[in-house]
Amino acid sequence: MHEPAFWWRSAGIYSALLAPPALIYGAIASSRLAKTGSRAKIPVLCAGNFILGGAGKTPTAIMLARMLAETGERPFFLSRGYGGAISGPKLVDSGSDVVAQVGDEALLLAGTAPTVVARNRVAGANLASTQGATVVVMDDGLQNPSLVKDFTIAVVDARRGIGNSRVFPAGPLRAPLAAQLAKTDALLVVGQGGGGDDVVTEARLRNLPILHGHLVPDPTAIAALKERKVLAFAGIGDPEKFFATARSVGIAVEECRAFPDHHRYTGEDARNLVMHAERAGLLLLTTEKDRARIAGEPSLEALAARARDLPVTMVVDEADALRRLITTKLRR
Repeated sequence: MHEPAFWWRSAGIYSALLAPPALIYGAIASSRLAKTGSRAKIPVLCAGNFILGGAGKTPTAIMLARMLAETGERPFFLSRGYGGAISGPKLVDSGSDVVAQVGDEALLLAGTAPTVVARNRVAGANLASTQGATVVVMDDGLQNPSLVKDFTIAVVDARRGIGNSRVFPAGPLRAPLAAQLAKTDALLVVGQGGGGDDVVTEARLRNLPILHGHLVPDPTAIAALKERKVLAFAGIGDPEKFFATARSVGIAVEECRAFPDHHRYTGEDARNLVMHAERAGLLLLTTEKDRARIAGEPSLEALAARARDLPVTMVVDEADALRRLITTKLRR
């Protein structure tokens, strides 16, 4: 299911009509956020966002884990395992587990650090602790109060921001912004644009640190794609962001195909993409998450064989300041 276009407009009849259920949803979400959770045996860091859909949580979580590893910590990722059938807690085996079991995000995270999938976040954090973790990094979970977080960084896309600033279903917010900011320790604004200005203003009123990040595509992948025209496809929270990133580094994106977030590709999807790319003389290009979703599926072998991915790394301008923030939180 694609997100409604009216979520990203300042006002409209649809948002107004959906205001009553949004009010109820927001009240329930705020009440849930106010609950006191359980504390894990080890520190917990969380990379979350305010809206439904993508903003760069997974690259941010990976960046945090790498930063922690550089300081001598042994980070484990904790993921809900969205799209996977296993409720956990389970330590992901990237060699044998597949997307249908643990979800695409967990498989991607497992390439950087040990990863636990668990619907019960407290049980997941405890499993990580018994397996030797010194700190847990949650990919998503800002709105889940069951596990106490020692540090939460909220990721905001600078172009899209929080859309019309309304709560689901009238807008993309997962809960009222004030309730979410109350659970946030720092704001990471990713990319260029003024869509996140209102959130930054609110964060500054609360004296929250404002950090700035950007996604840097892998230079080796860029070099291999420079002389090729591509058909880019993605089933993530914001496919247009991926297409724009590819174009920004000089990749000749001739055509685009956008799918819903966490889209499970079918054999028909694969055949259509491969057939069209071959007829048009285009190379297929996708994201790391989509690549993880395609790999290992028998009906998608032809697509997996032809598609290349474009890995990206989250780079934070104020990396030293972020490192100090995290170190302070861990010491507490």
